[in-house]
Amino acid sequence: MNGALFDDIAGRLGTDFDCHAPDLPGHGSRAAAEPSLDNCAAVARQWIERLDRPLLVGWSMGAAVAWRHLSRYGTGGVRGLVTIDMSPRMLPDANWDLGLIGQSSAAILTTSEKIVPRWSVMAERIACNMYARDSEPTVSRETIRDLLLAQDPERLRALWDDLTAMDERRTMAGINIPYLVCTGARSRLYSQKVAHWIAAQAGRARVARFDHSGHSPHLEEPEAFSDALRCFVAREGLAQMVQEQEGNTP
Repeated sequence: MNGALFDDIAGRLGTDFDCHAPDLPGHGSRAAAEPSLDNCAAVARQWIERLDRPLLVGWSMGAAVAWRHLSRYGTGGVRGLVTIDMSPRMLPDANWDLGLIGQSSAAILTTSEKIVPRWSVMAERIACNMYARDSEPTVSRETIRDLLLAQDPERLRALWDDLTAMDERRTMAGINIPYLVCTGARSRLYSQKVAHWIAAQAGRARVARFDHSGHSPHLEEPEAFSDALRCFVAREGLAQMVQEQEGNTP
């Protein structure tokens, strides 16, 4: 998809927040850029370096990009982290049952072969499954489908293969910054247990549960999501940290 899906949240947060939502390689304005998790993390790095220790927010694949960035570059340039409904390892195995819900490793891996020839069918399924069944999101399922169909499935396949190969579980223990782990209580993709597992590994993490959301709380419960971000910033003193660095009185 593209960064514009965060425009509504940026508007709700208002002038107290300076929001940036860059497109990632293989998507939107960067559709022609070589798509890989490492290249996505490099784009995130470019933005982080030009900003003043931003709060990094990643949804789904964006969460994977955030973790990859932290594993490659550390947490020094980031003030805090928010991830939305994602697992650090999508594939299940004998010792890991917190990947994609109800899918075997073999089924997940064979999806790669279907992305190009069955992209129109997959786009419909993604647009349906990213929301809870009866939610009324700010971006319609039809709009999501059209955004997906506008992408090049051959290029998206490369990113899908990176995601299925990903295992960022060890990265969690090294996240030593304030961390808000967001989970949709009605997600069709990941269990809430994933968020609690992540929070147990990361030293300064809390879970935010969105009772009426599926995979996309920022689109399904945007005001609750915006409030959660505001509370996170206030509770962790992140705004005060900015004021002190600018020489203002807290």
